[in-house]
Amino acid sequence: MSFYRYSAYRQGRKMKGMESILFLGLIITMLTSGVNRTVTTATEIRSETLRLHIIANSDSDFDQALKLKVRDKVLEATGELFAEVSGKTEALAAAEYSADDIKAIAEEVVAEEGFDYPVQVEVTEMWFETREYENFALPAGDYDTVRIIIGAGEGKNWWCVMYPSICIPGAEENIEKYGENVRFITGSGYEIRFAIIELAEQIKRLFIK
Repeated sequence: MSFYRYSAYRQGRKMKGMESILFLGLIITMLTSGVNRTVTTATEIRSETLRLHIIANSDSDFDQALKLKVRDKVLEATGELFAEVSGKTEALAAAEYSADDIKAIAEEVVAEEGFDYPVQVEVTEMWFETREYENFALPAGDYDTVRIIIGAGEGKNWWCVMYPSICIPGAEENIEKYGENVRFITGSGYEIRFAIIELAEQIKRLFIK
């Protein structure tokens, strides 16, 4: 091979190498952009959501049944509480203001059922894994949460979305309050998107305490 032909060959290889690097960079940029959009949307959803988390005293049948009775009474009361709120910020403020009332409702149910378990109610931030609820799912992450602990709090938990009020039967239309993000939590392919989010959130939790 002559010097000129070899030089042209090397130039061609170099150009192909540069093209490959540019193409790989484009793919990485597209993937990163998609992940960033997914994470951003998940963050918006979390900021628009107030969750309810109830922990039973134990896993016995009567303690689990008691948990559900507390759930029903609390949802009945908070459904009216949140009926007039205009957004998540207002819903969170209403929950914090009404924490003592929610505790009183739970304590009343516990007493009516013949138990003397203490009840704790707090409005806090809690980590949730990706969770499915009938026809939608919520991404993993930290959520503002109304947390009710019955007795020792060593039993299985029950969770739902307090605002928008999706826990209440027949209130599925409240999913629309998520606006454009409703397609994110109800559309096809959310399993893959949420798996990416959960991995990103778990990595973040390892490095950010």
